[in-house]
Amino acid sequence: MNTLYKCLIVGVLMIGMYGCKKELGALPKNAKVEENTILDEATAQISLNGAYYNFANATNIKTGWQRHQILPATFAGYLGYGFGSFDDEDNLTEQSSGNYWDESYRALNAANGVIKGVNVLPDAKFTANRKKEILAQARFIRAYGHFKLLAFYAEWYKAGSTQGVLLRDELSNLTNINKARSTVKDSYDFIMADLDEAIINAPATNPSYYITKWAAMAFKMRVLMCRAGTADYTEVITLANTIMQSSPFVLEAKAEDIFHKSGLASKEVILGLKPQALQMTDPYSRSRQYWPGASSLYVAKSALKDLYANDPRQAWIIGTANPSTSAPNTFYFTKFYQQNTLPSELSETDYALRLTEVYLLKAEAIVRSGGSLADARLLVHQIQEKAGITALVNNMPYLAVETATTPAALLLEIYKETSKSLVAEDGIEWLALLRLPFATVQQLKPTITSQIQYIIPVPKAEFKYNPSFGEQNTGYAKN
Repeated sequence: MNTLYKCLIVGVLMIGMYGCKKELGALPKNAKVEENTILDEATAQISLNGAYYNFANATNIKTGWQRHQILPATFAGYLGYGFGSFDDEDNLTEQSSGNYWDESYRALNAANGVIKGVNVLPDAKFTANRKKEILAQARFIRAYGHFKLLAFYAEWYKAGSTQGVLLRDELSNLTNINKARSTVKDSYDFIMADLDEAIINAPATNPSYYITKWAAMAFKMRVLMCRAGTADYTEVITLANTIMQSSPFVLEAKAEDIFHKSGLASKEVILGLKPQALQMTDPYSRSRQYWPGASSLYVAKSALKDLYANDPRQAWIIGTANPSTSAPNTFYFTKFYQQNTLPSELSETDYALRLTEVYLLKAEAIVRSGGSLADARLLVHQIQEKAGITALVNNMPYLAVETATTPAALLLEIYKETSKSLVAEDGIEWLALLRLPFATVQQLKPTITSQIQYIIPVPKAEFKYNPSFGEQNTGYAKN
């Protein structure tokens, strides 16, 4: 159930990171998103900051994106729990139902508050194109939230399915809680409309932790690839070409430097998330959940270590063996946080969109649309080269791409490179896995025995507080 619904039931509309806890005092200034606080350009920007705050799933202490890293990579079989085993590792997902639900609907409601408040203001209240730019950024956040819900709580892989998203296109209140989920087609259409608006009107330049038109293009590529229509593949290629030829983003010369040196300063980062000011000092910070283990420990499994065989990335992504006997054959995961170091702004940074994904999605779209396998291979090799893989050095991964002479074989290699390049960033490896034929998915992750395991159930409380919602996801019970 959306936390917002709980608040509305008791007559309290608190949009922010603490839901409706009784001890909550005044909301932080940057989390205020009610439309009646938007009076001019300055207050519109404050409300947009509130939408970003909710997009980051933030509290006063830290951003809350670690589940964006952990859960999909766990489903894919690459990460796991360092002190034992969770059912998530076998894709038994009942207990995972709340992971993205409240977070996404808080961000959606924040974005809708901005959209409603800004839309009613006269254009004269804004300078230049700021009104359109603010609205475009809010619509990106709304598109992101809806797609997160679509990707984890809806049959996004079935174009004709009735099990789409509960679309929220207005600020929630007591009169509009009850609403039915939409179809998958209508869900995609709504998300695309928001992204198209963001592409047209979002700023062309912004710091990498703010939304740009380029971020909207890159994210639309991710959505289109999942919708998987013939015309969608063509558009993915077109968007990729525009980003690669006209945007300010370039691939990092050395892939490791993005995570261990440059962070959001890297010219490859299209959209990232800055940590909160006190995040590095938090004893339960994200970094400390990777090493040495704070309240939890998340580790690389042997499947990920094996994926990097003969790949120089293994040296900086896979750390020493996890000493816990309750989680054998696991290793410290050092992509973001190196062992024997202290948490820093760099190690606490999150990455939503990078140029590497654009290259790999273009390669996948070329193959899926019947294009040149040689062109697709070249794109993969460009990513491999930044990881230190060439035809002459560490050549086994390189040759695996070269000898993939059928579309099916090359799609498998693109999936492997996607996982190696983008594991534990924002669910990219999980969606890439599920785009493969079901037989291949089963081969790669034998614990997946049914497409029911592709998505998690709608939280059961949703049906109690929103009886109009409709059907539960196939294979799961409403109560």
